[in-house]
Amino acid sequence: MLRALAVDDERPSLEELLYLLHADPRIGSAEGAGDATEALRRINRALESGPDGPEAVDVVFLDIQMPGLDGLDLARLLGGFARPPLVVFVTAHEDFAVQAFDLKAVDYVLKPVRKERLAEAVRRVVELRAAAQRGSAPRIPVHEPDPDHIAVELGGVTRFVAVDDITHVEAHGDYARLHTDRGSHLVRIPLSTLEERWRSRGFVRIHRRHLVALRHIGELRLDAGTVSVLIGSEELQVSRRHARELRDLLMRRTTS
Repeated sequence: MLRALAVDDERPSLEELLYLLHADPRIGSAEGAGDATEALRRINRALESGPDGPEAVDVVFLDIQMPGLDGLDLARLLGGFARPPLVVFVTAHEDFAVQAFDLKAVDYVLKPVRKERLAEAVRRVVELRAAAQRGSAPRIPVHEPDPDHIAVELGGVTRFVAVDDITHVEAHGDYARLHTDRGSHLVRIPLSTLEERWRSRGFVRIHRRHLVALRHIGELRLDAGTVSVLIGSEELQVSRRHARELRDLLMRRTTS
C-alpha cells in the first residue's frame, strides 16, 4: 500500500487529486500540502521517522507552477536525498515534461486529471517500488532492438511492445508516451522521430501532440468545423493542417 503526499497550491485541484487517490485501492494513505515548502517539511519529518514511521511518504504527486518554491525546485531538492520518495508531476502545463523526466519523475499527468490516467501513474509507482525492493534499477529505454518492437521498462524489466499494438503516441517534449489497449509506456524518443520511423507502418500525425495508427481509428468525427478521431473510447482532436491529409489517407484505406 502506497503512502502518498499530494502537493498543489490550488485548493480545489488538491482536493480533487486527494479524492482520486483515496479511491485507488493501492493507496494506503494520502495527505495534502498547499505548497512545496510545506511538502518539504513533511518529507523531512518522514525521513527522520524512517521508512516505516507514521509519516513515511512513498510517492509525491506534485504540481509544478506554485508560488515560491515550485515543483521542479522541490524535485531537485529531493533528488539530493539518500532515500527520496518517487515523484509524479500533476500539472496543467505540458511544457515542463522534459525537465520533469530529467529529474527522474515516474510520470507526468496533465490536468484535468482523469481517473484512468492517474491509475496508470500509480501502477508505474507500484512497479518501480517493487523493482527497487528487488534491487534492480528501472530506467527509461532509449533504443528498440528491431523495427517491429519497441523496448519499454516495466518494473525494472525490459519488455518489447509490438508496434502493431500501439494505438497512438502522445508527445512529452523529447519523450513520448506509447498507448496500447493494455496501458501506456514512456520512452525517451521525440514524437517527430517516431513519426518518421513509423510512417510506412500506417502512423500519421494528426496534431502537434499526437501520432495515431490509422488501423486503430474507429471513427472520424466532424462537428461544427472541428475534426476528431475516436480510438477505443478516447477522442483526439485533429488540427486543421492535418485534417485533409488524414481524410485522404482514410479514404484510400477504405477503397484499397
